[in-house]
Amino acid sequence: MCDDDIHPGLVTDPTVSRRNLGLWTVAAAGIAAASAAGAQAKVVEKDVKVTTPDGVSDSALFYPEGKGTWPAVLLWPDIMGLRPVKREMGRRLAAQGYVVLVVNPFYRSHTAPVMPGDINFGDPETRKVLMGYRQAMTNEGIDKDSVAYVAFLDAQPQTNKKAKVGVQGYCMGGPLSFRTAAAVPNRIGAVGSFHGGGLVTDQPSSPHLLIPKTNAEYLVAVAKNDDARAPNDKEVLKKAFADARKKATVEVYPADHGWCVPGSQVYDQAQAERAWSELSAMYKRALK
Repeated sequence: MCDDDIHPGLVTDPTVSRRNLGLWTVAAAGIAAASAAGAQAKVVEKDVKVTTPDGVSDSALFYPEGKGTWPAVLLWPDIMGLRPVKREMGRRLAAQGYVVLVVNPFYRSHTAPVMPGDINFGDPETRKVLMGYRQAMTNEGIDKDSVAYVAFLDAQPQTNKKAKVGVQGYCMGGPLSFRTAAAVPNRIGAVGSFHGGGLVTDQPSSPHLLIPKTNAEYLVAVAKNDDARAPNDKEVLKKAFADARKKATVEVYPADHGWCVPGSQVYDQAQAERAWSELSAMYKRALK
């Protein structure tokens, strides 16, 4: 995950305009700007409470307006948690035809947003607080959360329960997405990890060792500076996927850790849109 050497620095959380939201959807789905703006306007957003074995997670639910059912997606945020920019991602994805749950992974420690406004991850005290929230999440707790979140999504009348569920994560959300796929293998059909940290470790709990327990297609988008620090990790992942006979794309993007999230100092719009397009294509294939 983000650490002292590789992190996004100062992260602002600007309000994303409707015009920018339309452009986001155009880039991802290849539809007209007018249609994209209309789709965004028809997304329903709700603040929800998800009961887990360890408490209640204050989360955000998004789905297309109108009658119908759609595949579900669980979104794990990065180390800065559920905040406006993650809500914008949820809206964007819902506009493409999904029921999306963006969770507060730190509900055991703090309601969202855990740090309002700009967050300087380069500040040691800020890192200490956020890492403390992360350390309060045990692997057992994450697995139980995953089951609860997917069950919540399946309980929504808007969810197409015949379709597989997607899960995507950013930074620390990458390994959490792997864990979700292993915790609910009968439901998770696609996993997206974007500049995920700690996917390969030397511990028996390493996320990459969970791959054989899953039944999903994977998209693993690696940051170039994460790859420079641990160049063998991508090869370990590729071998693990091949050995488990899982369909997977593992690719190093020419962008730094945190590039997918607007507001980050390292945000790279072109590469972020490329990653979103790849995610959209995988969901279209796998969430049936």
